[in-house]
Amino acid sequence: MSRIRIGCGAGFAGDRIAPAVDLVRDGRLDFLALECLGERTVALALARRLRDPSAGADPLLAKRIRALAGPLAATGTRLVTNAGAADPEAAAHLAARVSAEAGAPMDVAAVVGDDVLDRIDLEQPAWEDGKPLGEHGEIVSANAYIGADALLPALETEARAVVCGRAADPSLFLAPMMSAFGWGADDWDTLARGTTVGHLLECAGQLTGGYFADPPYKTVPGLARLGYPLGEVAPDGSAVVTKLPGAGGVVDTRTVAEQLAYEVTDPSAYLTPDVAADFTGVRAERVGPDRVEVRGAVGRPRPDALKVSGGYRAGFRGEGEIGYAGRGAVRRARLAGEVVRERLGGAVRDLSIEVVGVDAMHGPQAQEGAEPYECRLRVAGRSHDREAAEAVAEEVDALYTSGPAGGGGVRVRVDEVVGVLSAGIPRDAVETAVVRVAARAAERPTDAEEG
Repeated sequence: MSRIRIGCGAGFAGDRIAPAVDLVRDGRLDFLALECLGERTVALALARRLRDPSAGADPLLAKRIRALAGPLAATGTRLVTNAGAADPEAAAHLAARVSAEAGAPMDVAAVVGDDVLDRIDLEQPAWEDGKPLGEHGEIVSANAYIGADALLPALETEARAVVCGRAADPSLFLAPMMSAFGWGADDWDTLARGTTVGHLLECAGQLTGGYFADPPYKTVPGLARLGYPLGEVAPDGSAVVTKLPGAGGVVDTRTVAEQLAYEVTDPSAYLTPDVAADFTGVRAERVGPDRVEVRGAVGRPRPDALKVSGGYRAGFRGEGEIGYAGRGAVRRARLAGEVVRERLGGAVRDLSIEVVGVDAMHGPQAQEGAEPYECRLRVAGRSHDREAAEAVAEEVDALYTSGPAGGGGVRVRVDEVVGVLSAGIPRDAVETAVVRVAARAAERPTDAEEG
């Protein structure tokens, strides 16, 4: 095989679906990857599953499959996604059922085994603060970042879709490359080049101008019609990244450079379950309109341990917002915040009081220029006691008639908080497997539906 074409149809759980459909229909893709998990997403999925055993998969998975099943079948494109979240096997059954309902039944292979809650050492320190994991609260999830080696057996089944849980983002793209080209698991330089391509594609629209536009300095044509990227990958791991002709957005050396640096702590040692990739020698060259060739990464052996993302019960968060407008809006908002603080009387820890539009993003040091004519007060507090968290919301709501003049537009909510921690686990303690879910018979419409 001279080259494969692999696209990214989602860069996070809430990403748009239409550009993914366009990619499959018009992109002549061999593979489409949907990257739907963040560090906290799988913990939130586990929290949903604790409340409802059937709710562990990504909430938008059914909608994505319903839109993509027909185009996938028509073009022969294969799907790889970590939208299985906290329950890949249930997600595979969901995908099989929904694709049948859409009239395009497909086999689905689920990759299971990233859940290591029963094997994680709770005495080991969390990477964030050095405290033992178990001292933070009840640990409710622990998911290892599995790599391409765990996905390859699923791809060998030739199932139309592969669904997994907490796979590392670039591994979703690297596994299809390894499968197509037969790359060895210790071909570190080639794996590093494939990982570079995966890292560039994994955030979908960020490579084509999303999260990039900043007029007038960085303009992106057709941002409302933003298309998602695809990579034309060569057997040596070099690639041209591009987008569909006519789709909104832009692919140039600037968008490539920004995405290459995104979430990379050490560009000389970008650690994944598959390889330690060195990006410092990567070169990006424009080779045509919206076409950039990427090459030059080198690699070293993969880490001995896998990263684990753990979720723990961190209490409850109560929050509320109220708007103020007119002359003196900021002064009245600040007074309202201090009133809430005094009424709570120190009962809520981690209390945050900020004026959106003034100091919410960067603190009071960022104030400059004229005072805004309108603003919103936001108060949020976290407590292990749900009633204390509810008190935050209640006191903000009470500002309508028991606070400064002119407040309105109150919104309040109380949620359980799932905190996120990171740690490691020996690679040999993680055992993955593939569960094959056969395609269902296509759903036939009833006489009433036909009529």
